Amino acid sequence: MSPVTAVVTGVGVAAPTGLGVEAYWPATLRGELGIRRLTRFDADGYPARLAGEITGFAPADHLPGRLVPQTDRMTQFALAATDWAFADAGVRPAELDPQELGVVTASASGGFEYGQRELENLWSRGPRHVSAYMSFAWFYAVNSGQISIRHNLRGPTGVLVGEQAGGLDAIAQARRQLRKGLRLVVTGGTDGPLSPYGWVAQLCGGRLSRSDRPDRAYLPFDDQACGHVPGEGGAMLIVEDGAAARARGARRYGEIAGYGATFDPHPDSGGEPALRAAAERALADAGAGPGDIGVVFADAAGVRDQDRIEADAITAVFGPAGVPVTAPKAATGRLYAGGAVLDVVTALLALRGRTIPPTMNVAPAPDYGIDLVVDRPRPLDRPAALVLARGAGGFNAAMVLRAA
Repeated sequence: MSPVTAVVTGVGVAAPTGLGVEAYWPATLRGELGIRRLTRFDADGYPARLAGEITGFAPADHLPGRLVPQTDRMTQFALAATDWAFADAGVRPAELDPQELGVVTASASGGFEYGQRELENLWSRGPRHVSAYMSFAWFYAVNSGQISIRHNLRGPTGVLVGEQAGGLDAIAQARRQLRKGLRLVVTGGTDGPLSPYGWVAQLCGGRLSRSDRPDRAYLPFDDQACGHVPGEGGAMLIVEDGAAARARGARRYGEIAGYGATFDPHPDSGGEPALRAAAERALADAGAGPGDIGVVFADAAGVRDQDRIEADAITAVFGPAGVPVTAPKAATGRLYAGGAVLDVVTALLALRGRTIPPTMNVAPAPDYGIDLVVDRPRPLDRPAALVLARGAGGFNAAMVLRAA
């Protein structure tokens, strides 16, 4: 038997720079900025006031009315993006055996906004005013559960919690499930951390940019880097066995060719960061060498010491300026559980269009030694991409994508 090849046949995008691939990809190539002043709550009293906020998303336009009061904003993004991904893949799950269909998502914050609202009801109005849906709407695994219920997907279901790295972990787990015999897996991640409760939690991490200039607030690999800007949204994917997808005539965005994950030692241990090892494991898993990779999608922390760690890992694997590097998330903000998945979608679109999207508003510092694609797109001349992701606390993940 030939080995199972995991390919992406459908995508759904909910990003600060566009809802749906048709809006998101052109905006990414143009370098449109999705970072703006927060409007979901009054941020005047907080030291950080900018976010990658999605506009024009009305849940009732995309979901049944009964689901809207049950779900946090992050789940509404996940459900809508899953619907779009199924439609994009040309798959009707109701026509398939539900036991052969699985769900694996990534989560980071859970339903912060929903949880805050119901806790406010508890303290200000009493327990009778707390929604029964509070029992699950805040939970980090709720997206997997709601997607499974909505589409009657009865195969293995789970959630990976690794902050930004978790998005790649979830996609890798989807590939494992295909190799175990599933026909199709819904995978990806979305986040919705733009509420006062979520905002305070992020401020405590010490890495949020406090700039009030949208074009200067998130500057990875720049001497003026001052932290990252949070964002909301993400992406969902339909992943299938390549042979089965080919047999049904499905469009294939690309192959999930390799994956690696590591965990950093404690900062006080003196140990080396492990991002390089994750990248090398992903390349080995894909049977690829550095020369096969046409672009690296960077994690892009926007914090000087963290950018240095990533740049050192990239140059150790590829050599100084040895591969084009890009960070389109500089225009959307970091989407946490949704960020790396959105990078995967962007990399697949780049491979399909043979075009590297730019990193906007950044003047790369020469001492990083990387070839950062800035200001305008650049041709992509090799059929594979490497996506890097790191999660707060030491999580590292890397994924090789290959043109189908």
